[in-house]
Amino acid sequence: MDSVLDFFKTAFHYIRYPLFEVSGSKISIISVVLCVCFFVFSVKMSKIAEKMILNLLDDQDLDSGIKGSIARFTKYLVMLIGSLIALDTVGISLKSLAALGAVLMVGIGFGLQNITQNFISGLIILLERPIKVGDLVDVNGVSGKIADIGARSTLVHTRDDIAIIVPNSQFISEQVTNESFTGKKVRLRLSVGVSYGSDVNLVKSLLEQVGAKNKKVLTNPPAKVFFTDFGTSSLDFELRVWVEDLWHYDEILSNLRFEVMNIFKTNNIEIPFPQRDLHLRSIEKGLTLS
Repeated sequence: MDSVLDFFKTAFHYIRYPLFEVSGSKISIISVVLCVCFFVFSVKMSKIAEKMILNLLDDQDLDSGIKGSIARFTKYLVMLIGSLIALDTVGISLKSLAALGAVLMVGIGFGLQNITQNFISGLIILLERPIKVGDLVDVNGVSGKIADIGARSTLVHTRDDIAIIVPNSQFISEQVTNESFTGKKVRLRLSVGVSYGSDVNLVKSLLEQVGAKNKKVLTNPPAKVFFTDFGTSSLDFELRVWVEDLWHYDEILSNLRFEVMNIFKTNNIEIPFPQRDLHLRSIEKGLTLS
């Protein structure tokens, strides 16, 4: 029994033995273990706090982006408080952190510049809300729906069921197209050309019928047809419709094209294609091809 107690006393002595010193604070194995435990606990509590805030705001008449921003800031705040408590367990106070601030800033300026840039960009996104979860965006060639906005990066879910991680800094420094920013509907354009000599009034009527017939197209505002140009080999028209199903707009356009082809064929409206006429001249007698 005495040997067991001696073992525990010796082990406790070693885990309390200072390994190194930071700004007058002695760091031991047990303090490091407690610091890690507090930090892990703060991370889990921050996730719980985020879910609680989302549940509390679920019934409130607020924009989903605002709810997400409040919940995310709550998560960061809990993590910050937990991290300060964790550092305090090893004897590192705010004064000690201030003393190490200059060294850390040099490290951030060189080694962690990209991470810091993305983190600050993430805070700007949460504050200004140029994008929010659920928006359809196009940034730097990546097109899809915002699935999650993290501290360092944003998760974009494409129409091909692929998840792409985009650094937050690209949403601040690059040109971003947000199809959902002004509302939940978007106008689609379908261009089509008909042969010269076609009844333009009939073409307009048929295109309006196509727009009104499609169930995905909104009736308010209604579909409109524009005579856009006199082309090289065609009279150019454009059918403009409004839809709410932004995620499947390519399928809607495809269905509209099918309907245009069918209704034009039924009414003998020809869609021309580029043609080239070859004129052959007679060759004078006595000339031969070598």
